[in-house]
Amino acid sequence: MGTRVKASGLSLLIVVSMVAGGLITAQVVDGGLAVVPVVPSGVLTLQPVLQNHSTSDTDGELRSLAAFADLPLLIEAVQDSVVVIELDGGSEVGGGDGSGFVFDTEGHILTNLHVVEDVEKIVVRFANGSAVEATVLGSDPSNDLAVIWVPVDSGDLRPVTFGDSDAARVGEPVFAIGSPFGKDFTVTSGVVSAVERATRSSFTGRQILNVIQTDAALNPGNSGGPLFNFAGEVIGINSSITGPSGFRGSVGLGFAVPSNTALRFLPEMIAGARVAHSVLGVEGGTVDEMVAAGRDLAVNRGFLVTAVRGAALSAGVEAGDVLTAIEGNSVLNFEDLAAHIDSYPVGAEISLTVVRDGAEVALSATLQAWE
Repeated sequence: MGTRVKASGLSLLIVVSMVAGGLITAQVVDGGLAVVPVVPSGVLTLQPVLQNHSTSDTDGELRSLAAFADLPLLIEAVQDSVVVIELDGGSEVGGGDGSGFVFDTEGHILTNLHVVEDVEKIVVRFANGSAVEATVLGSDPSNDLAVIWVPVDSGDLRPVTFGDSDAARVGEPVFAIGSPFGKDFTVTSGVVSAVERATRSSFTGRQILNVIQTDAALNPGNSGGPLFNFAGEVIGINSSITGPSGFRGSVGLGFAVPSNTALRFLPEMIAGARVAHSVLGVEGGTVDEMVAAGRDLAVNRGFLVTAVRGAALSAGVEAGDVLTAIEGNSVLNFEDLAAHIDSYPVGAEISLTVVRDGAEVALSATLQAWE
């Protein structure tokens, strides 16, 4: 899993390197730079936790504020939902080791798993200066998420409102609140630089899909904190940055795990589960016209399998097969493949369509869990 270091000694390596101070490195899918997860928020008053949007008067008020683009007022409206996370007595740089945010009135807080993993003591500090010890309830290692709990009266909690991360648009203004380098409750702003990016979990090696890229400055200590849109809604959990090897700060390339991803798995994490994700067990690459011509393939769209293990091996998938469909749904590239597989629970039996030696072959696979 790599070596855990404090925020004051972050090293941006290509391989996974966990930082208790709020950052992790992981391999970027679409480039050769080092990715570093950085060190969460919605009005979810224990109505069905899978809802994405608040329909409260508060939400309408925030939207009105956004219409005037009054960022200071917007920050004042949401900052009490954000918390500083201190580990084992505090960070070496004099402040919080990570960040998080309150998402209901029951004391649940969302953050990154790499912030709170294997830590003996977790202290949560609120904007009003109060502090309380927290307990880790559940986690989703494949998405680098964790839910922690604090014994605080519901009337003293200010939950965030979750926004629809699928609706995030490139160029949309956003802002982050966190504890970069121990500077607690720091605000940075920017725009959504790109959507549908991918990073990689330092815990499982699995790709985290559809992450939001932003140029809002994220640094060690921002990990687990919220990325807000200008309606005051949380659309992402700030988790990683990328930059030249050896550089330990923001260069304007930050990534946030989508709020919709967190919402999907919150019930399990609140219940104390360690969320498991499905894996098929294939390696390979996307097939396009050039790949098809170069390898004399019968199809020019799909996923070319180069190595097989686990569920795929048991199902009879072979190196050289082109995987073209899962449960009848087309597979055009690796992202399609990963999204389809992740939509099914561990143990699900799914149908696969592969093209082998120019002919379609139907197979059945029982999905296994990421280890």
